[in-house]
Parts: sequence; structure tokens; C-alpha cells
Amino acid sequence: MASNSSLSRDAALARAAELHTQLHHHAYRYYVLDAPEIPDAEYDKLFQELQALEAEYPELQTPDSPTQRVGGALLDELQSVPHRVPMLSIQTETDTTAEGARAFDARIRKRLGLAAEAPPVDYAAELKFDGLAISLRYENGLLVRAVTRGNGEQGEDVTANIRTIGQIPLRLQGQGVPPVLEVRGEIYMRRDAFERLNARQREAGERTFINPRNTAAGAVRQLDPKITAQRPLSFYAYGLGEVVDWTQAPETHSGTLDALAAFGLPVSAERAVASGAEGLVAFHQQVAAKRDALPFDIDGVVYKVNSLALQRELGFRNREPVWAVAHKYPAQEQMTTVRDIDVQVGRTGKLTPVAKLAPVFVGGVTVTNATLHNQDEISRKDVRIGDTVIVRRAGDVIPEVVSVLLEMRPPQGTASEPWDLYKRLEGKCPVCASDIVREEGEVDYRCTGGLFCGAQRKQAILHFAQRRAMDIEGLGDKLVEQLVDQGLIRTLPELYTLGVAKLSALERMAQKSAQNIVDALEQSKRTTLPRFLFGLGIRHVGEATAKDLARHFGQLDRIMDASVEQLLEVNDVGPVVAQSIHTFFEQPHNREVVEQLRAAGVSWEEGEGSASSAPRPLMGKTLVLTGTLPTLSRDEAKDMIEAAGGKVAGSVSKKTDYVVAGAEAGSKLAKAQELGLTVLDEDGLRQLLQG
Repeated sequence: MASNSSLSRDAALARAAELHTQLHHHAYRYYVLDAPEIPDAEYDKLFQELQALEAEYPELQTPDSPTQRVGGALLDELQSVPHRVPMLSIQTETDTTAEGARAFDARIRKRLGLAAEAPPVDYAAELKFDGLAISLRYENGLLVRAVTRGNGEQGEDVTANIRTIGQIPLRLQGQGVPPVLEVRGEIYMRRDAFERLNARQREAGERTFINPRNTAAGAVRQLDPKITAQRPLSFYAYGLGEVVDWTQAPETHSGTLDALAAFGLPVSAERAVASGAEGLVAFHQQVAAKRDALPFDIDGVVYKVNSLALQRELGFRNREPVWAVAHKYPAQEQMTTVRDIDVQVGRTGKLTPVAKLAPVFVGGVTVTNATLHNQDEISRKDVRIGDTVIVRRAGDVIPEVVSVLLEMRPPQGTASEPWDLYKRLEGKCPVCASDIVREEGEVDYRCTGGLFCGAQRKQAILHFAQRRAMDIEGLGDKLVEQLVDQGLIRTLPELYTLGVAKLSALERMAQKSAQNIVDALEQSKRTTLPRFLFGLGIRHVGEATAKDLARHFGQLDRIMDASVEQLLEVNDVGPVVAQSIHTFFEQPHNREVVEQLRAAGVSWEEGEGSASSAPRPLMGKTLVLTGTLPTLSRDEAKDMIEAAGGKVAGSVSKKTDYVVAGAEAGSKLAKAQELGLTVLDEDGLRQLLQG
């Protein structure tokens, strides 16, 4: 490599710009088009020349420099970042036959009010990649942030890791790139790359990885970008998030993908515009025929109404787009034998029988356990120890025993007896020896030990501490296991008695880490009513139901004292859920837990609730939140607005009544000012809420 020390600063700047262009071009040819124009050695020579220039003139090392792909500094943690446009999931069509495609087309035509003789609807048909969803934010063509899906509302900032993936351009190419373009897509690992990675692991005497999907997801979420850089990751773009001022925006989804490809982003060639139901059926069958020959794993195909105008007309239902569906393929199945049947105790005390299997490779992973669901399922299928069974990865995720091959059962006299959960356990919980019961109308046996049961304590604490509940940073599986096993925690309120001395005495817990846990516990005391309700782990009460309860009643005491009839008045709460909530708060020990948590300082803002006759000052109003408010989290502000009868929207339009803006408010604030909308700060919001 020639020395660059003789170059002036201006000459070095010009040469660096030239090298940027050449290296980006050759990386695109290599990673995206799979059609390199120069040998690797020549590329390395250009790369090293740029490295030398940047070493001599550090100001040349820009964020989009090809040298910035090699991995940056070690991260302390992955920061949580809200999505400007939520990353929503799509509905799954469970009928894996051709009728599944026809059913989707029929739903679309009905929603659009099309007569039988009307022309067929055009759809964009694509592959459903088996990887990790990611959102890439480009500003003025430059990659500025990469965020995982997370819970759909917010994800983890993995920008440093994503920069290491050669297929993802650091700067978009071509003309007409909008000022802000959020590209949604999938990080995945090719099968051949996965095999090479495992071969290297075996040669180095290191552990091998289980499957491409989990390996890709784990690599993206590494705290050390250099580790991510060593993983052979790939990327495909398949959609958009936030877009600002795209003057040449296409009118179809397929056109959008073409535009993304023109910007230098990798887009799968395995896609088509399908006409009507039969077009969808043909695509589904074509992909099924070549599924095993694809270089990467998929778990189905995706259909989207191609016209963006029709997408907007169809809208969303239950936070899922009406205009899209994932059409799965029949789950892959394999044959193996049942070595034993174990019983697992879940967070709510549910006892689940689990088949311990001779290892078998199914759907891309080695399976050694499979759920048997409950005693009724075992009896219906007549699963016995020693049986040969068919195992399927249900939904390509949870392995289950589908059926028993009775013709392969050992001859009479050597076969095991029919398996009975109650008899096997002698009526006692396998963890705490409490009685197990099976309530009338229930299919599951449950442990009556509650928080006295070690299995339930651990899971109850983990559920309480998770991000979507009390969000106690650092309180993970291993720490909770130590706390419970050593008898330091028996109930949820005892979490708030932990101090630095107790925690730092635990294995692998330094004083600084212990202090971080104590600080996180203290911070978690300030929460919201929906988060607290969800964190209690009431059976059948998920995040949405917890929000509905808080919105309806406004105050926890009203929920605790509500009758089944009163609970049934809550949106989407049916008899089963109402009875579960009522039964939970009927138990004295559960009320005691709540009071002890309150006494420990856990608190939240309460209101009158929609069931109250109190006025609701924001009834019928639409608000948009942007930026960071001084004292309210996004969830707290949203809960307060909804409790006052208002609706929180994700984007600004002429129909928006108020925009609540905090620090670092971005394009939504600019849009509000452009439309002449009323903009409030946190104090203004609080005044509005008071009526």
C-alpha cells in the first residue's frame, strides 16, 4: 500500500471521497447483487488505503465510511427507543391449504364492497422470512439508527451492530431519496452461512448454535459490535415505517419495494404481483415447491393488498392491518420416541405434562422436549412412555406431540400403562408438594401453593419485573433464581426490602451491580395502574385487558371491590376473565400483597375512570405525543389522556386536536406547526386534563 503522507489535506479529502464511492459500489455488487467486479485482494487494498488516510486525517472518518463496518466500542446496554410508527404484527392465516388464500381474498373483497363480477384485487406476494424484524432509519440518505421490533411500540437501539452487516447500506444511493425514510425488514442468516459458522465453532472447540433464526437474533442484540461483525448476517427490506416528504412515493407496495431496491437496499426477488385469489394460490404453491431449496428459512408467505390507497381504505383491526396476512405452511414433522413424561409448573400454577424425547431435528432445530398440553390431550392421543410418536413444531415455534404410531407400540406386556398426571404425582405439586386441583370446566391441573411454590414465585417475580410490567432493569432469570433459592424473596413486596449488602453477597454480583438493582427497584415504584395490574399476574389479564380495566374504573380499589357483573361492563371482558379477576381479589393473601406493595412505596396516578359520572374533558379529542416530557413517560401520558376520554394517535393530521410536545420533538411537531394545530407542553396537557 502506498504511503499517503505526501498528500495535502485537500488531496486526501478528494481521495477519501473517491474511495468511499468505489468501496460502497463494490460492497453493493458483492453483498446485494452477488456479482463482484474485482477480486477480494483488490477490495482489501482500497480499504486499507482509506484506513491509512483516516488515520492521518481523523476528520475524514465519517459515519458512512466503509471502515465503520468493522464494529465499534463495547456497549454498556441496549437503549430502548420508541418507534415513530409502531411495528405491528400481521394476522396469521391458520388454514395452510389453498383455501387460506381464497379466504383472505374473500375478506378483502367483502371489506371493499366488491361485487362478484368486479375485477380481481391485485396483491403483493412475498416470502415470510424467519429472522429478526428491524427498522432502519435513514435521514437525508444516511443511516442514523437501527431498532429492533421489541414490543411494537418501542425496541432496542442496535445501530452499532447493524452497521457491521455488509448488505445494509450506510448511505442510500440514487435519486429521489426522501429526507426521512424508515425501512422495515428482516435480519436473517443463510443456511450455508450458519453451517460454516458452526463448523468454525467446532474447530475452535466452542459451543455450536441451534438454528439460524436464534443465532441471527442473538447476534443483533450483542453488546459488543465486534461479535456481531463476526456473524454472517443478511438483510432483506420488505416495508416502511415513518416517511417524510417523499415527493416521488410509489402508489403500490410492489412499487415501493422496487424503489427501495433502486436506493441500494436488498429486496428479495422471490416476490410477485398476484391477481386475485387464484394468483395467491399459485404463489403459495410455487414457493412451497421450492421452500427446501431456498438458501434461507421461511415459515410461510405474506400477502398484501398492492394498492397503497386501498390499504389506507381498509385500515387496521385490533392493531393488525386488514390488508395483509401471513399464510403459513404445514408445520414440519418428524418421528421419535417418548423416553419419559415430566411435569412443569407454570407462573399461574398450571401443570403441563412434557414429553422427554429422543433428540430429533424438526423445523430447523433439535427437539428433545414437546408439550403434551394437559391430561385430556394425553388421554385422547393415548401417549405412553416408550411410544413412537410424530412431533411437530406447532407454528414453527412450540414442539408438540401430534399422534402416536400405535402399530409401533411395544407388544402387550411390555408397554407402559396409560399415563395419568394425578396418579403420577400422587396429587401433589412436584415443586412444593401442595395439593393439585382441577377446577370444574377446566382442562388443567393447578398447584394451590400460590406464592409458597418455588416455581410460581420465580415466574411471578420475573413477570412482575419485566419491561412491560414494572420494568425493573437487571432483575433477570439467574438473579431471581438465586434470590428465591436462597430464601431472600418469598413474596413480591420483599423485592423492595433488598439492599446493596444482601445483593452484593450473591454470586457474581459486584457492589456496583447491586446498587444498580436497588436503584432500578426504587425507580420502578413510580408506575402506572395498567402496568401494575399486568404485573400482578392475574390469570387472563394481559396488557390490553389491564389498560381496559384501568380506563374503566380509574382506581385500583374499585377494581378490587368490583363484582363479576361490574367487571363484565369493561370493554372486551367476558365471563371467564371477569370471574378470574374477581376470584383473584377475593383471596386475602392477594389483597395483602397489594397493600404491602403500596406500603413499600409503589404508586401511580389514578382518575375517575369512564365508569364514573365525572366529566371527561377530552371526550372525542385526538392527541399526538412527541418528544420526551419532563415528568411523564409516554405510557403515563397516554393512560391519562385515554382516562379523560381522549384518543392517542401515532401521526399528525388535520383531524388532530392537540399535539403534546416535549424535548427533542421531531417531525410531528414540525407537521403540527405547518398545519396550525394547538401544541401543548406537559403543563398544558395537565391543565387540559383538569377541564
